[in-house]
Amino acid sequence: MEKYIEQFTQVAITYAPRFILAVITLLFGFWLANKINNILKNILNRKHVEPTIIPFLGSIVATLLKILVVISVAGMFGVETTSFVALIGGAGLAVGLALQGSLGHFASGVLILVFKPYKQGDLVTINSFTGMVEEIQIFNTILKTLDNKKIIIPNGSITTGPITNISGQETIRVDMQYNVSGEEDIDKVRKVVQQVSDSCPLILNDPKIDILVNSQEIGITKFDVRPWCKSEHYWDVYYFMQENIKRQFVSQNVKGPKPAMDIVIGK
Repeated sequence: MEKYIEQFTQVAITYAPRFILAVITLLFGFWLANKINNILKNILNRKHVEPTIIPFLGSIVATLLKILVVISVAGMFGVETTSFVALIGGAGLAVGLALQGSLGHFASGVLILVFKPYKQGDLVTINSFTGMVEEIQIFNTILKTLDNKKIIIPNGSITTGPITNISGQETIRVDMQYNVSGEEDIDKVRKVVQQVSDSCPLILNDPKIDILVNSQEIGITKFDVRPWCKSEHYWDVYYFMQENIKRQFVSQNVKGPKPAMDIVIGK
């Protein structure tokens, strides 16, 4: 018994400092990982990053740091950590290859949430689809089109192409073109269009509407009409102008273009 007690005492004396140091390292390492996680969250909050992604990023960072701490503690007891690192690296590579497409969409979702090229409620055009941003998810962005269709677009395809944020500047110009007969008086047409614009409460007075002659062809005068409005009123203004300019043209006897033809009667 004394022999076993002596051996146990020697082992305890040999490994006690390592054990105490390992416990201290483990506790301090976990505390430091949580501290870094909190600091990261505070930084992301100050940068006004999307709240839904902050806990997710924080948990990833904290988990990775804690894994590094456990590997370091294992090394203190003489455990060969190279194999563990290789195993973790191999597993990560395998998972990465298996989820290559999903990870690409995930990374793109993080970029969208961090840099905010658009936000929920914006009117955007993405991949030829135009609609309101209904929801920004980690893997997908969901649009609701003007005809009430639900479009789910993978985030990976969004960050690799152009994004048109129609409502991103708060105000927007509504570009339209109207063709009238080449015989019509320019000032008369301009006055009629201005009356329609003044009657629309959604059109802004500043900047003022542009009513410009685009070109004159045989029998046709083309006018560019460009009022300004709030971004959310874009389609209301567009359809208001289309309908009421037609009404005013009819009531003010503004004639539309007619094709020009030369008729030659031979003998």
